[in-house]
Amino acid sequence: MLLKARRHPNTSRNGTIRQHGRVARGMVVSTMTAVLAVGSACVFASESAEAGGTNKTWSNQVRDYATESLNDEQALSLAAIPMNGPGIEQYINADALMSPGSIMKLVTTYAALEILGPTYHWDTSFYTDGELVGDTLNGNFYVDMGGDPKLTIERLWSTLNELRGMGISAINGNLVLDGDVFRIADEQPVFDDNGDNPHAPFLVKPSPYLSNLNLIHFQVRADERGTQAWSAPSLNDVVIDNRVIATAEAPCPARRHFTWEPFFHEDHRVTVRVSGELPQGCRTTAYLSLLPHEQYTASMIRSLLSDMGIDINGKSLLAKTPDDARLLLRTTSPDLVTMVRDINKWSSNVMARQLLLTIGAENRLEDEEDDRVAGIRVVNEWLQEKGVNTAGLVIENGAGLTREGRITARQGAQILQHAWNSPFASDLMASMPLIAMDGTMARRLRNSGLDGKGRIKTGYLENVRSIAGFTRDDTDTTWAIVGMVNNDPAWNGQAVLDRIIYSLHYRPPTGTTLSRAQSSGTKIR
Repeated sequence: MLLKARRHPNTSRNGTIRQHGRVARGMVVSTMTAVLAVGSACVFASESAEAGGTNKTWSNQVRDYATESLNDEQALSLAAIPMNGPGIEQYINADALMSPGSIMKLVTTYAALEILGPTYHWDTSFYTDGELVGDTLNGNFYVDMGGDPKLTIERLWSTLNELRGMGISAINGNLVLDGDVFRIADEQPVFDDNGDNPHAPFLVKPSPYLSNLNLIHFQVRADERGTQAWSAPSLNDVVIDNRVIATAEAPCPARRHFTWEPFFHEDHRVTVRVSGELPQGCRTTAYLSLLPHEQYTASMIRSLLSDMGIDINGKSLLAKTPDDARLLLRTTSPDLVTMVRDINKWSSNVMARQLLLTIGAENRLEDEEDDRVAGIRVVNEWLQEKGVNTAGLVIENGAGLTREGRITARQGAQILQHAWNSPFASDLMASMPLIAMDGTMARRLRNSGLDGKGRIKTGYLENVRSIAGFTRDDTDTTWAIVGMVNNDPAWNGQAVLDRIIYSLHYRPPTGTTLSRAQSSGTKIR
């Protein structure tokens, strides 16, 4: 019997699942997991078992199930290839160009590992054109931004705190940010998000001035005094208008019960009004991106210096660092392997986009004025050198946050085959979410017996659900798998893809070779 996915009661009109007042991107709700655990075997496995296993191939069973669940025989594109054991390659609409969503990040991160190297890192350097007189630096304080995808507030604090060790308590000059590391054309592709929060973290754009993911973490806590609100970092350009009312102790409400409304002023400052009711002992939080990158970074550096007792009395400017400026401080990012893990485990759009710019900047031609375009060229040439047919492939921004991105399941599987044989295969695989354990797969396929038995990157856009990575069957053969659902709506595509992973584990298409589940004579439930 086929278990057909049905509309979740909390889905919006366009099919997105809302959780805690926001779209629950990349995460499956518990009801999906329950449906999967109840009857996955009945979808594909029992059908062939009851008919003697001769009437339908695995791919035909998958195709029929997907067609019935999605009401469109072209909605699913799939490629599954055994990498190190018995199995029969499986393809369904594998040459159809599909919108991939965030599985495009695997292309970008794998390319970066081979093009830039796993030990690649980013430097952010601090210079001056002035002199030290007593405890005062007389001169400008330059920040040479290096394009670091994850220049955190903690690293900036640790680095700037060295100024105190140098005996500096005042800077008599301007704070100057140097963003010369990237070339970015004025006209960039725009992602038209249909959500209700243009300040959401996943929408942060790349920039040479990127720091701390350009996010402000707001918190409100209630106690016997009322409510207190604060943010990290604490920026002079952002003011909190706290209108949250403290109530008697009770279960803590979800974040969707609170409203965060920013008001933008002509002097470039922002007031954030938060309202709602919060029981004593509870807190609520929100992450918002409210300031342009250069304003955010300058404001954060000023705030950190102020907390350290270091005054800087000049303006905040954008300019190139003079060639004769003296180096004062430097912070170096973790290596590329660490960055790749953050990108793929948690599907960071801005970090992936920043990585594509870095590939372009390191390999740009003299006449190229846009590092995004240069990065796409470099990745395409790298794929073609490996023999991957790139016809129709559209990378656009390297993160998959686009309506225009395109790839076929066959192309994706070919790339994974090369990744499997790469010297950096272990680095890429370790970056992918583990089934039912962490990252964007933490809540998927729970209670299915597949915990940790696959490393799967997920993708999620309106009308798009996708998976790509490696998963084991119950004979310990590893399969490269790429699956994409493009459908209106596509929310139930996630259940279809999870069911495919489940079936590939317990009833792999191995020809005459029986899986453990088959040879034991037991039904998979």
